[in-house]
Amino acid sequence: MSGVRDFHDRVAVVTGASSGIGAGLARALAGRGARVALVARRADRLEELAREIERAGSRALPIACDVADEAAVQAAARRVIDELGRIDVLVNAAGHNRHVLFKDHPTSEIERTMRVNYLGVVHWIKATLPALRSQGRGWIVNVSSLAGKLGQPDEAAYSASKFAVTGLSEALSYELEPLGIHVMCVYPALVRTEMFDAETLARMPARSKDSFIEVDEFCETVLAALGRGAYEVTVPRPFAFVYLIRLLFPRMMRKQTAKIRLSVLPDLTR
Repeated sequence: MSGVRDFHDRVAVVTGASSGIGAGLARALAGRGARVALVARRADRLEELAREIERAGSRALPIACDVADEAAVQAAARRVIDELGRIDVLVNAAGHNRHVLFKDHPTSEIERTMRVNYLGVVHWIKATLPALRSQGRGWIVNVSSLAGKLGQPDEAAYSASKFAVTGLSEALSYELEPLGIHVMCVYPALVRTEMFDAETLARMPARSKDSFIEVDEFCETVLAALGRGAYEVTVPRPFAFVYLIRLLFPRMMRKQTAKIRLSVLPDLTR
């Protein structure tokens, strides 16, 4: 299955479209000619983004939907097909995260993280797969995280949910390719979004603040990778070198991660 460069008149579904990476990818796809279904819980933000996209000359369909609710996802997918005719591209960008130590993280919130970050992806792939199969083509983009390749302290539940997305994406890339459906997994490092508020930044090393990239740069890299037919892409791409370091020098990697990440956590031993 080849990549996709021409989005003119294709229909794309983008979850998490009310802000950050999801909103950026929705704008980028619409700017390339796609008709975009905008999915998130915050209806007011979706309506605002839809108006912005339509003022620029593209079609946008805002749909308020909690990706953790399987029935709501199935209904939303049917609405996309009814109103936009089909689905060509699915971008699973909805995400939930909180920087907190595992010992202090309520189980209910850990469960919510898994329901949004992993089961939300499962629900949307299940909901769109029949349409993609009937067409004999399609593209699925799952947004994991660098934390979905490298387990991160203060993000244990988030890392676990994103590792699940990583494994699902790799397995499905094999299963769905014979059906004409391409699966690409994206591993963002640090992208400047509202997820990184003052409280979160206070629990991160000061040096990390210099590593953020803007949403537009992230989107350009992701869509370029999809155009190449890549199966995975780390953004920014130089961060992929860290995977090799962990493979070749695992003990050194553990020491560096502990040194950098744990030193800024005042509640580590409380």
